[in-house]
Amino acid sequence: METRIVRYGDLQPCKTAFIDAHTPGSDQKENFTIIGGGVSESPDQHVHITIPHGFNIGAAGQPPKCRNSLHDHRTAEVFFVLSERWRFFWGRWGTAGEVVLEPGDIFTIPTGVFRGFENIGTDYGMIMAILGGDDAGGGVMWAPQVIEDAADHGLVLAETGKLYDTTRGETLPDGVRAMPLMSDNELAERTEPGTAEVLPNHVARYWDLVALADKRPVKVIGETGLLRDKPGFEVDFITRASATDSKHMHDRPSVLMPVKGHWRVEWDEGATTLAPGDTMSVPGGLCHNAVPSMTGEAALYHVVATDDPAGPTWTG
Repeated sequence: METRIVRYGDLQPCKTAFIDAHTPGSDQKENFTIIGGGVSESPDQHVHITIPHGFNIGAAGQPPKCRNSLHDHRTAEVFFVLSERWRFFWGRWGTAGEVVLEPGDIFTIPTGVFRGFENIGTDYGMIMAILGGDDAGGGVMWAPQVIEDAADHGLVLAETGKLYDTTRGETLPDGVRAMPLMSDNELAERTEPGTAEVLPNHVARYWDLVALADKRPVKVIGETGLLRDKPGFEVDFITRASATDSKHMHDRPSVLMPVKGHWRVEWDEGATTLAPGDTMSVPGGLCHNAVPSMTGEAALYHVVATDDPAGPTWTG
C-alpha cells in the first residue's frame, strides 16, 4: 500500500514541464504529476503512480507573483487550493473574468475556455489538480500569444506535443512541424464567460463546504453535486463531522487528498496516516475508512471515476 501513497515531502517537481518554462513571470513554477501520465510536455517529468484511475492527479507549486500561462484542456480540469492565495483568470487574453481562491476552495473550470492562475500570496503555494481521462485529453492547448512568447525565449513546441529548447541547440526533427497557432475561426468558437456566470456554477468555498458537511459528506462535483457536472469523475468533501468508522469499498480505484488535519486510513491488513498534501490511491475492492487522527480542523477531498466519458464540460 505504501507504493500507492505519495507524501507531500516526496513529491518530485519538474521545472521544464511546459512551453512557458522560460517566459519571465512563469519560469519559477513547478509541476507535479502524481497519478497518471498528466499533460507535461517534458521527458523530465516524474510520474509517481502510473496505475490508471480514469482521471489524472497533479499539482502546481509556485512562489509569489509566479503565474501559469493561458491554456485549455479537452477534458475537465478541477483545482483545489492546498496553500496560499491564488488568482484564477480566463478568456482569450485572461480578462473575461477572475476569482481569488483561499485554502480548501475548489474550482471546476469549464472546457473551451483559456485559463491561467497565479500565486498572489506571500509564500510558496500549492494547488492540487484533477484532470479528466486516463490520457488527459491528449495534451494542452495554448493561447497563441503563449506559444509566440515561448519562442522568443527559446522554447518551441512540436506538433507531437514535445518541447525543444533552442537555447540548448535543440531543433525540430526533420518532418516534424511546430505546433500551429489556433486559427481566428477556432478562437472565435471559444467561450468567454464572465465572473458572474462562473462563480455560482463552478466555485465552492471551503467554509461553505465545512458547514454543509456537518452530518454527511458533500458531493461537490458530480451529476447530483453542488457543482453539477459529469467530467468522468466525482469529488466528495469529508470533514471530522461527516467522517465515519464504517468501512466501505469502490469497484474501482479512488483517491484521498487531505486539505486540513491528519487522517488515519484503515483497511483489514493495515493502516496509515495522511497529512495535507499527501495523496493516497485506494485499490478498487478494498474495504477501508478514513477518520481524523488528531484533534482540530480536518477535511479531505475524495475522488472516484464514474462511467461518464471524460470530455467537455457537461451542461445537461
